[in-house]
Amino acid sequence: MNDSSGSRRHIIKAAMSAPYLERQEEHDLAVRWRHNDDQVALHKLTSAHMRLVIAVAARFRHFGLPMADLIQEGHVGLLQAAARFEPERNVRFSTYATWWIRASVQDYILRNWSIVRGGTSSAQKALFFNLRRLRARLAQTGQPVTDSENFHEIATAIGVSRDDVALMNSRLSGPDMSLNAPVMESEGSGSDRQDFLICDKPLPDETVSTSIDTERRKSWLHAALSVLNERELRIVRERRLSEDGATLEALGKRLGISKERVRQIECRALEKLRAELLRDQPDSAAFI
Repeated sequence: MNDSSGSRRHIIKAAMSAPYLERQEEHDLAVRWRHNDDQVALHKLTSAHMRLVIAVAARFRHFGLPMADLIQEGHVGLLQAAARFEPERNVRFSTYATWWIRASVQDYILRNWSIVRGGTSSAQKALFFNLRRLRARLAQTGQPVTDSENFHEIATAIGVSRDDVALMNSRLSGPDMSLNAPVMESEGSGSDRQDFLICDKPLPDETVSTSIDTERRKSWLHAALSVLNERELRIVRERRLSEDGATLEALGKRLGISKERVRQIECRALEKLRAELLRDQPDSAAFI
């Protein structure tokens, strides 16, 4: 017997052995706890209602979570009910506590049933806990649960959109898959699902570093271009700084000079740029 099973059995045994409370005794205990902060009265009141906690928790045992955890969460809800219960309203504590116990168990299931957090609105909660029952009812009639009309019927009954029903249905149709789970069950495969999610893009720090270096080099080049005259600047821009670099011949025709003259001016302009960059940024030799 594992620890979880033993703990559950111990809790159930203690709950079943706790005495039932008469209405007046329950009322007196609630008054003592609320007005006198009597811890003994609180213990007797909650111990007598652990059967209720177990009964509520058992309704949700099919969600694949440990029963002992559901009982513990239900006990949290029982304590919340005791903290808010007003005996003057002449309502049985069990009637009041049932809502708090169920709400606490449901919140626990929503937090732990899947690693993907679902909706927390009252409508989304109702959809999560009722869709399984509605799907089972449709299956008994032989209707496909994925049918558009059935989605619409469920959405209308619960008060959510059809898309919400479709999304929740897909979530309930399969369990979460861990990226650390092996792809092959055979021993020694050594491959996890995450091994097939390799990204060839650079790491974030590399991306930021490259971006900073690019901006820095642009500012250096912009400052160095100021040493060129108008014709040199035009040749460098059209030959070296444009996406489609102009040929020597085409540029020579536009400027009315020979292509050899264009080459000479370009070489002279590049030497001037190199000298200016090295003068202002001695560490930029690798870039140049």
